[in-house]
Amino acid sequence: MSSILVESPGLLTTVQDLGRPGFGHIGVSPSGAADPLSLRLGNRLVGNAENAAALEMTLVGGTFIFRQDAIVAVTGSDFGPTLDNVAVRHGEAIEVHANQTLRLGATRSGARCYLCVSGGISVPMFLGSTSTHLLSGLGGFEGRALRKGDILKIGAASGPFRKKRIAPHVMKHLSSRNVLRCTPGPQADWFPEFVQGSFYSSRYRVGEQSNRMGLRLEGPPLPLEARPMITEGVSLGAIQVPSGGLPIILFVDQQTTGGYPKIANVISADLHCVGQLRPRDEIHFAKATFEEARALLIEQESMLASPGAIVE
Repeated sequence: MSSILVESPGLLTTVQDLGRPGFGHIGVSPSGAADPLSLRLGNRLVGNAENAAALEMTLVGGTFIFRQDAIVAVTGSDFGPTLDNVAVRHGEAIEVHANQTLRLGATRSGARCYLCVSGGISVPMFLGSTSTHLLSGLGGFEGRALRKGDILKIGAASGPFRKKRIAPHVMKHLSSRNVLRCTPGPQADWFPEFVQGSFYSSRYRVGEQSNRMGLRLEGPPLPLEARPMITEGVSLGAIQVPSGGLPIILFVDQQTTGGYPKIANVISADLHCVGQLRPRDEIHFAKATFEEARALLIEQESMLASPGAIVE
């Protein structure tokens, strides 16, 4: 079986696929890629199923030595990939030969990039997924972030190398946006109209303590009258408002229940944008109806499924 030697893991590199939805009722969050669109497209570039396990890198990428020939693709944000110190393009399939070194540096755009390898990263399944959940130490490669010296096994390649790249119009869709569209949260009516107006008109900055569990936002606090609330299930992308009034966007490694009111929920079509937000990035929110959210998701999925999404 082919393998990769981790010469340097970068700041935070984990094995991720599209997650393990459906276990919230037993306290297991979905986890999975923070930017699932980039993962799906990267896997298509190398001939994998969209859900194949890949490496997710955050802010600073790693250095990897390939023991055998491989077909790879780097997608997501631009981490300046090089192969034996020669720059290669992200967003396209690359042929790597035995003993070559792939390096990824600091991000030049968003928060995360993905290294997809033909055959996928071979790690055990946990609840139907290979994705890493760091807090519980489950899934992925030994339930943790990668370390120097780790050896990753790769599954059998699906076919010969074909030069492919993500189409320009899809790359444009994937580019970072600072406007997140939201539907009303289950407690939206707890917030007076002027508070909701402040939420949608204000600019917020992503806090330094943000991570895969949630993004803490800095900006104008939202006043809310204290009232009792029974802890309830929370959804991916829910925007909850704790007692201090500063919103938190719950994300892929979120807790599965919460007792804070939720003013809004980021629409599914914009969740990949949340995964590319870095500390100190500025964002603002825009209202969307449930009908608009559904239409935008259908439009996005149609674009990704079209033959023209990947070109040769």
